[in-house]
Amino acid sequence: MKNRTLVRGLFLMAIALAFGLTSLRYPIGDLSRAGPGLFPAMISAMLLVIAVSTVIRSFFVERVALEFNFKNISLILGSLCGLAVISMYVNMIAGIIFMVFCSGFAASSYSVVRNVKISAGLIVMALALQKLLGLNLPLY
Repeated sequence: MKNRTLVRGLFLMAIALAFGLTSLRYPIGDLSRAGPGLFPAMISAMLLVIAVSTVIRSFFVERVALEFNFKNISLILGSLCGLAVISMYVNMIAGIIFMVFCSGFAASSYSVVRNVKISAGLIVMALALQKLLGLNLPLY
């Protein structure tokens, strides 16, 4: 039986190491004059600490079997691909709504009210990124 907590920690550790080692290709600089590699190195270091603590914790908590639900994995991947395609051909607001409602089928219970709230929150965040930070997002 594969321990879900152990696998989760090892996966996080792999992600942290991949981004951390990649960030070392860029100049780090120092805290007074940060280089482009400092922020990803710091974030991946924090993620590595979380991953190591998750791996250590997995030896002390009750083991939970690791199960793959390929239907849910395909729903999430399909909703992300749908977001990209709809954002490219229609607009990003329609893509966000599609992503939320499509990925909602992967939940244990489907709730239209929850999906509307999540969609509204993501649309507000996208508008804030567009208007306040000046990102070029095709929202409408």
